[in-house]
Amino acid sequence: MMRPTIANRFVQGNAVKFMSSAPKREYLLLDYRGANNCVAVITLNRPKVLNALSDPLMQELNCTIAEAEAQPNVAAIVITGSEKAFAAGADVKQMQAKTKNFVQVYKDNFLSGWDRVSFSPRVVIAAVNGYALGGGCELAMMADIILAGEKAKFGQLEINIGTIPGAGGTQRLVRAIGKSRAMQLCLTGEMINAKQACDWGKSCHS
Repeated sequence: MMRPTIANRFVQGNAVKFMSSAPKREYLLLDYRGANNCVAVITLNRPKVLNALSDPLMQELNCTIAEAEAQPNVAAIVITGSEKAFAAGADVKQMQAKTKNFVQVYKDNFLSGWDRVSFSPRVVIAAVNGYALGGGCELAMMADIILAGEKAKFGQLEINIGTIPGAGGTQRLVRAIGKSRAMQLCLTGEMINAKQACDWGKSCHS
């Protein structure tokens, strides 16, 4: 059962919860909450690697989003992680396993299909506590709304491994906080906290 995190607080009140009867998921949890089960809550569940985003996880996320969209009562989808990490970035080990050359990662379409979240016809909310870094930050920005808990930390740390935000982060970050601040984060690898993200227009507080 989920802890009383930001995602739980969002769907409290008239909550009617049941676990999905879909086949067992390896990397995610799905349950429905709210009046008439109108909110689908998807929880990233790779705690040992701080919810690092791998191809299998993202494929499972895409399928789970499609499953939630197929439910007639679902009006909103909440994507969340743990108190420690929303998602700490792309799974670098998987990238390294593919090739030691990070440039080749993009040529091999490692990130293909990662933007499914942004095409959902439902309202998508990223409920962020803990780290949302690199690909995790980009995943949060694909949502319509980011709700940031007090311990949320955002950052594009790709520069630390000699690459760039490759899942739309360079575009979405500019739209959210402006070119200069986006360049600052991408070129320095700095992290910002929930208050700063809210002040800059990247997120809303819970």
